[in-house]
Amino acid sequence: MTFLLSNQLPGELSIRLLVFVGVFIAMALWEVAGPRRERSVGRAARWPANLGVTILNSVVVRILVPGGAVAMAVAAERHHFGLLNQVALPDVIAVATGAILLDLVIYLQHVMFHAVPVLWRVHRMHHADIDLDVTSGARFHPFEIVLSMVIKMGVVTALGTPASAVLIFEVLLNATSMFNHSNVAMRAGVDRVLRLIVVTPDMHRVHHSIVARETNSNFGFNLPWWDRWFGTYRAEPGAGQLGMTIGIEQFRGPRELALGRMLTQPFREGVGAYPIGAGN
Repeated sequence: MTFLLSNQLPGELSIRLLVFVGVFIAMALWEVAGPRRERSVGRAARWPANLGVTILNSVVVRILVPGGAVAMAVAAERHHFGLLNQVALPDVIAVATGAILLDLVIYLQHVMFHAVPVLWRVHRMHHADIDLDVTSGARFHPFEIVLSMVIKMGVVTALGTPASAVLIFEVLLNATSMFNHSNVAMRAGVDRVLRLIVVTPDMHRVHHSIVARETNSNFGFNLPWWDRWFGTYRAEPGAGQLGMTIGIEQFRGPRELALGRMLTQPFREGVGAYPIGAGN
């Protein structure tokens, strides 16, 4: 732990917190001013558990992997580990390349969590939310958060990703996750142009459809290119943005909105038809 903490970038935690709070408030206000869909349940029923698991995840990561991927990047640079530390690239190119490659890794990891039944059990807590809003962007099971961090740290070490690229990527990923899970309305023309460079709320909402073939599409969190290139892009849900049902077939009762019930979802019920290749 001391090793990882000693490799943190100055001001890293402040940057993360300021961006998180700023984007969260901005999206929450936008949801009030211009909601895309009518809510199934009120904020009071969903937000305590969604925010609770967000806080829990922050504490768990801080205890188990203090410093995280940024600290690993600093250590790799010091010891000349990883591909990008073996080649002479301008700083701007190295940072951009590192951030883009990390986004590809997150896309592939996301597909993996939908393809492997035991990983789907962990990931499905995210999909079990019956509404989508800014809090859904951080609603992940602690098991998934820790596993994702371990994968990211390994990739960062292997690639030799610059620490600044890791920090930029993680801050952007957190911000875009809150953005594209938000219940906000924007003009169709704006969405059409914007989703060429970033995953928009309408694009990502398809991924949260109760229909399995739609759940297994639009895996990108930040950059939208991977879904188009790898054939997992779906422009709209079959029932339309306003007619689609959000969530999965399981865990739809009011009791499942409680934090304790959310945390036990990986251990309850079967995987159903949602894992890729399971009849969808």
